[in-house]
Amino acid sequence: MSDAPPIRNRRPGLSVGARIIALVVLVAFGAVSAWFRHDAPGRSTEPRTEFTATNPPTGLPTALTTGQHLHWSRCTSPPTARTGYDCATMKAPLDYRKPDGRTIDVALIRRKATGPNSRRIGSLVLNFGGPGVSGVSGLPEFLNQYEPLLDRYDLVSFDPRGAGATIPVRCGKTADGTGYDGADACAKYSSALLPYIGTSHTARDLDLMRYLLGDERLHYFGVSYGTALGAVYAHLYPSHVGRLVLEASVDPTEDLDEEQISQVKAVQAAFDRFAVHCAAHVRHCPTGDGPEEAARRMARLTDRLAKKPAPAGPGKTLDADDLAYAVSDHLDRGTDGWAPLAKALNALIDHNDGRPLSKGADDIGSADRAATPHDNSRAARTAITCADSSLRPGLERLDRDQARVKAASPVFGAAWSTGVYLCYDWPFDGERTTLQVNAGGAAPVLVVGGTGDPTTPYPGARHMAHALGVGVGVLLTAQEEGHGTYPQNRCVTEAVDHYLRTGRTPAPGKVCRGSMS
Repeated sequence: MSDAPPIRNRRPGLSVGARIIALVVLVAFGAVSAWFRHDAPGRSTEPRTEFTATNPPTGLPTALTTGQHLHWSRCTSPPTARTGYDCATMKAPLDYRKPDGRTIDVALIRRKATGPNSRRIGSLVLNFGGPGVSGVSGLPEFLNQYEPLLDRYDLVSFDPRGAGATIPVRCGKTADGTGYDGADACAKYSSALLPYIGTSHTARDLDLMRYLLGDERLHYFGVSYGTALGAVYAHLYPSHVGRLVLEASVDPTEDLDEEQISQVKAVQAAFDRFAVHCAAHVRHCPTGDGPEEAARRMARLTDRLAKKPAPAGPGKTLDADDLAYAVSDHLDRGTDGWAPLAKALNALIDHNDGRPLSKGADDIGSADRAATPHDNSRAARTAITCADSSLRPGLERLDRDQARVKAASPVFGAAWSTGVYLCYDWPFDGERTTLQVNAGGAAPVLVVGGTGDPTTPYPGARHMAHALGVGVGVLLTAQEEGHGTYPQNRCVTEAVDHYLRTGRTPAPGKVCRGSMS
């Protein structure tokens, strides 16, 4: 099957799970002047001291370690990063088994710490999910979530292998190659790269990055898919683990098929909770008097859109699969997404107007709609997923798996079920069935999970904390709707920030109250 759709995107969000672009309003002349001088407002006037690490990754040529220095300069792209940010490229081996062979350029972005040198801890490396999400674009987009940490850390992100400017995977037949035309197109245009873009390769890039940033240990904040990357790093380099936060954690005990089932059940459960709330609190509730009626109404709406998609703006339509993904994107926002979802569904049901639902998904940043014309995120997401997963079942097994996914959710099962074919005819073998994350001897790693997460279900966080090992994984539970809880939940934010500033984790078993309390 050459045109399999991607799995659901595992990504960060605001309120809870939404992507909101930070708009920084500069009103004081002094602040404007500071930005034009390439300095952030409030930055310490003390001369900056660069840190130096003494533990380079082993097995790499000195040209890549002690002989390499990051040359930071003003970012030229994206436009949101042209003021207040630095960019650099890092040389890394394409194949870590042949470290003296071909090298690649890893794109980095940095926002310098604003606090004094005496209080600066180092760099906090951020991964915003995906897989396949550009960190160079993401840091300006999500800065407002992490800005309070700038007093102690440089905030650093990067384009993981296969995404953005770091050996981007090309799977499209268009002139810029950024579309997704299936596994055959990936093999044709990117076959030389596909074996080297899995999570374990990017984790090794992280250790080289740590050293070149001047840190003896890696301080890291990974969200959604970023928790897989951080956990694999901890497994590979337990002695180099600094302060690691794994937020909205994936489940390391599940293979790709099991993940599909768990996720579709979780998003259905979130929709059912929305339907209960809607019936009780919304005057003209589009989903009726509860979950059973909601499922019937959504089935009728799905059938209608399958026959004739609804208009959704200039040159756009909303079909049955679009409906499922757009609804789930609203659910990723937690209770903040419920009122807009009810309003958008009413517009679609009563007036055949798909614009509010489609635009709402665009604003949130859905799996496919977040992509710009020159964004290869869909191709990268597929390629990284298939590089990681060794599952290559035959068609008979795939048909059975598809039926299982459909049966797991009356509202979302059909849309999710095609994801079982994602890696069916992928041209290269994947690395493993499930994540290897045991990190015995590592410093404590903080794992955060929301009990109502529709994209990375809460049991995954419990399993991640356990799999990291005794004394390593520390679970922080938030009784919260939506995909991701930081910084929306105050209790979570205080616990995470305290850990990142002091290295002290919250008490084992700590639970933060929230929208599900």
